[in-house]
Formats: sequence, structure tokens, C-alpha cells
Amino acid sequence: LAAGWGNGVGAAWAMSPGGCKHVQSTADCTGRWLSSVPGNLQGDIEELLLNDNTIRVLGHASLLPYPQLKHLSLSKNRLKLIEPGTFLGSQGLHVLSLADNLIFTNYSQTAAALSALPALRTLDLSGNCLTEDMLSVLLLNLPSLESLSVARNAIMRLDSSVFTNLTQLLELNLEKNYIFEIDQAFEGLQKLQRLNIAYNYMPCVVDFGLTQLKVLNVSHNIIEWFLAFESDDLFELEVLDLSHNRLLFFPVLPRQSKLHSLLLKDNEMTFYQRLPNGTSLADVTVQFLIIDGNSTNITTVNLWDEVCYSNLSSLRLLDMSQNQFWYLPEGFLAKMPSLTHLKLNQNCLETFQLSEEDPLAMLTDLDLSQNQLVELQVGSGATLPSLQLFNLSTNRLRVLPAEVFTYTRKITTVDLSRNRLDLCPHPALASEVESPPCVDIRGIETLSRLYLAGCGLQGLAGQPFRGTSLTHLDLSDNQQALSGDQGWLQDLAATLRVLSLRNTSLSSAVVDFSTLQSLAALDLSGNSLSALPTSLSAVKLRSLDLRDNCLPALPADVARTPLARSLQELYLSRNPYNCCTLGWWESLQRVEQLRVPDGRELTCSYDSRTLSARALPETVLRACRWKVANMALLYLVLALPTCLTLLVAFAVVFLMLKQKLLKMLKSRCGASSPY
Repeated sequence: LAAGWGNGVGAAWAMSPGGCKHVQSTADCTGRWLSSVPGNLQGDIEELLLNDNTIRVLGHASLLPYPQLKHLSLSKNRLKLIEPGTFLGSQGLHVLSLADNLIFTNYSQTAAALSALPALRTLDLSGNCLTEDMLSVLLLNLPSLESLSVARNAIMRLDSSVFTNLTQLLELNLEKNYIFEIDQAFEGLQKLQRLNIAYNYMPCVVDFGLTQLKVLNVSHNIIEWFLAFESDDLFELEVLDLSHNRLLFFPVLPRQSKLHSLLLKDNEMTFYQRLPNGTSLADVTVQFLIIDGNSTNITTVNLWDEVCYSNLSSLRLLDMSQNQFWYLPEGFLAKMPSLTHLKLNQNCLETFQLSEEDPLAMLTDLDLSQNQLVELQVGSGATLPSLQLFNLSTNRLRVLPAEVFTYTRKITTVDLSRNRLDLCPHPALASEVESPPCVDIRGIETLSRLYLAGCGLQGLAGQPFRGTSLTHLDLSDNQQALSGDQGWLQDLAATLRVLSLRNTSLSSAVVDFSTLQSLAALDLSGNSLSALPTSLSAVKLRSLDLRDNCLPALPADVARTPLARSLQELYLSRNPYNCCTLGWWESLQRVEQLRVPDGRELTCSYDSRTLSARALPETVLRACRWKVANMALLYLVLALPTCLTLLVAFAVVFLMLKQKLLKMLKSRCGASSPY
């Protein structure tokens, strides 16, 4: 059946008789419902892709026509058996993928077949329901392997017998198994550099001593402890991913390493020397009684020591988000002079202190969002000279220290959303009365993106953006932000490209957008607009969001305005449009470059019914036409009596005044009347 289907489309797709595509030395037979390896392909192919077929058995002669084969992929078949001797004619095979098959059914015979591959470097056995005992048999005679994936199997425990002969292995993937214990399984893998044990059931990692390892991923386990082996040996470790575990303490890392990325997101960590109730464990000690034969020793140690003995001078990325930290120990960040990205969002921090001891001179990205910050403390020497992105959103800040932006010469993005704060006005425009706490961003020339959503802003008087070059400004969810003086628009007229005024109680005539000639994207959703602001018609926007307003219709000539000619994206849904006045919608649909992503959601109202504007029933269209005609007739009926009344009144007045008018004309003209 597969061969016949291939013949039917061979001419159109330039396929082989087996239905496979050929590109240089590669034959792609993916998804052809093949039950066996086709034998009529080009004999010199080096790569054969047989994924997503129905092959059950790989026999002795299956690969004999292709002696130059180097890459063979059989993933997503129903492969149960590879007969011994199958690869005798494929001694040059380097890459073999057997993922998502049924190898577990005849694994010992498949192991015998694999043993005939002396040059095999990459093997994928993922998704084959293999246990650790099956795996040790399959890998017994593959000393040349450099990359091995056994993800998505049924492995539960690993010991030294599983990977015994894999002395050349560089990369090992064990993710998504059921591993809960590892007992010296990797000790013989002296060249192993990348190890992935994510999505398993590891409860802890103790005495970690793989000095040659460069990348270790143990995320998505149930790890509560990570303790490296106490040694002064240099670890090659560069990336350590412990995210999405149950860590209770900051990990005990190797004393000497090349670590540049430490991922600790979504754990249960905190520091314990100072407790939230004010108790300190700094001076609390415990005594250990050590009995060795006839000798007895008493050792006294501090109950809690937060000194980090690891050398973290090369660390560049530290992600401690989604934990339970409510403070950082003194000098904690001082050990990380190369840090460029620090993520502390979604913790319990109430204060964050930048001191002279923690200069963070290389830091470019600092995320403190979603904490409980009420205070940001900045020492005189803490300058953050390289900071570019500062996220303080969703905290309880009302003010920022004046020094925080003093030396940030590269700052481009600041997110202050969902803090209860106001912006400081220009000194010359501030009132003499002592002003409430505020945030001063004036004069930050490098600042281009500012997010102030949900800050409870009480107007923007006093030119708070003077001296900035903002291109992106988010004022959404501020009900009073647009009340009062609109002079801030003038300060941003030359640079502002993206403006969000979502849910700001905006009415049609509040803001004059005509001065914002650089504006490219405008969000006006969630407001009270009953008509499209006329000042928008001349602005050449690329994106406009009008969702969730009170618009019954857009202007009939909207498609002919400069706005429509420049728009590329327009959101219109969730407005109370009138089904009988949708001529503007039909004209917008004919605008060539315009895309309306929510067009399918566009509805209109007719006779207390809500209908889709894209497919109005013919009965509604006919009723709308009659309604228009009836309205014209109604106007005619109303106008006709008025006209007749005026005509009759004019006639009566003329007849009453006729003789007086004639006498007046006679006296003026001096001629005798004919009657």
C-alpha cells in the first residue's frame, strides 16, 4: 500500500518508488506507513529516516543495500526486535535512534545486534519501557558511545553496573524516569560532561564529586539537600539546574568551580540565621559528644553559619525566584562580582539593600518583582553602573532612593507596576507645600521603557517625564492618570512609540493624540470610549486596541483615513456595535494590509440579540435595510406636515396683508390703480 501510494505521487514530489524523499545523501521515509525498510533506495545514502512508520522487526538483510549508512533513525515505529547480525554490513553507523518503540520485548537479542557497531557514537533509546537491568544488557558492548538518551523509560535505581564500559561517554540523558537512588553509577564515566536527570524522584544529592561534569540538570525532582563533596579540587561545572525541587537550604556548592549559571527557581529555600519573629541564631551553639573507643571529645559548633565557602567569582546568572527568602545575608552578593542577571522575584523580601560591599558592577538585569518590598536601601558606593533592566513591580513601594538612578548610565527599562506611588513633578512646577513621597525619573536620558500599570497615579502634572527618551510607556489601570494637565504628551511627542492607556477611564475627548507623530502602537482597551477620538485619524499607527469600550460604530469613512492606511493590527471585539451600521466594518475588511486578530469574536446587537458581525443572517440584513428605508420614510412623513403648515401660514399672512401691500406700492410708485 505504501509503495503504491508513493508511485501515485512520485512525479509531483520527485519521490523514489518507496515514497521517500531524497536530498543529496539523505533518504526521508518519515510517515509512509512502511512495515519494512525499503530496499530500492539509492545505494550510496548515508542518512536514512524511517520515523513514524509501522516497522516491527529489523531483519538480517534489512540494511544490506546501504553499506555507507552513517545515520539511521527508527523512532516512533513498533519495533520489537533487531535480529543479531542486522548491522554487520553497517560498520560505519555513527548515529542510531530507536526512540518510542518496544525494545523491551526482545532486548537481549537487540543488545546482540548493537554489539556489532564499533563506531556507534550516538544512541537514543528513549520511550522503550526499559528497566535498569535491561539497560545494562543493551549497553554492555558499546564502548564507543559518546551520547546516550534513555529518557522516558522505567528506570528506578542506578548503580555502578549499568554504565560500566561507556568510557567515552560525553552526554547522558535520564530525564522522565522513576529514579530515586543513584549509587556510584557515574564514577567510571571519566569523560562525562553533560548529565540530565530532570523529572525524576531524587530526594537528595549528597557528596557530589563529578569534577569533570560541565552541565548538571536535576530540576523537577524532590531534592531537599544538595551537598557537594568537600574538596579543594577544581570542578569543571558551569551550569547547575536545581529548579523546581524542594530545597530547604541554599546548596552547598563545590569550593572551586567554573560555575556561571545557578538555577534555583521554585524551591522552598530561605536563610535561617535571622527568623521573621526577630530571633537570631547567629550565637546559638550545639555540642557534639564524640566517643571513639576509650577517648571522648566534645566539639562545639555554631547552629547556623551562613558563610558561603564556595568561590562564585565566575557566576553570571543566579535565579532564586519563587522561594521563601525574606532577607539576604550580609556580604552574600559580594562573592559574585561577575553577576549579570539576578532574579529574586516571587519571594518574601521586605527590604533590599545595596551596599558598598555588594557593588554588583557587572549587573545588567535585576528582578525584585512580586515581593513585599517597602524599602530599597542604596549605599553611597552602590552605583549599579551596568544596570539595564530593573523590575520592581508588584511590591509595596511608595518611594525610591534618589541615588538609585544616579549612576545607572545604561538603564533602559524600569518596571514599577502595581506599587502605590506617584511621579515627582519638575521642581519649578512643584507646589510650595511639602510634596508626598514620589519617584523621580526626570533626566534619565537612557530610559526608554517605563511601566507604571496599577500604581494609582493621581494625574501626570508637572512634566514628570522631562529629560527622558521614552519609547514605551504603560499607564494602564490608573483611573486618575489622565486627569489634569496633559503637558506630559509634549515631552514625549518625538520619541514615544508604544503607549498603553488600558483601563484609565478614558473618554473620547480627554487626550489629544495628534502630537504623537512617532506613535506606532496604542492600547485604549477597557475604557469608556463612545466614539473614536478624532485626533487619531491623522496618527499613523501600526497597532490599535479598542476592545472593551462603548463603541456603537466607527466613523463611516474610517477606511479612508491615514490611520487605516498605516494600521497593520486592529483589535475591535467586546464593543456594543449596532448590526445595522456595520458599513465601516465591511470597508475595513477591504483594507489590504490590515489584520484584525479578534475578527471572529466581533459581535453586534440587533433587537436584543448578540450576533457575529462576520456572518449576519440574511433576515437581519433585510430588516436593517427596511429599517433604514423606514427611517427615511419617517423623516419624510414628519417633514411633509411641517412644510404644508408653513405653506398655509404663508398664504394666510399674504392674503391678510394683500391690500396693505398694494396701497403701499401705489403710494411709492405714484401710479393710479387699475381698480
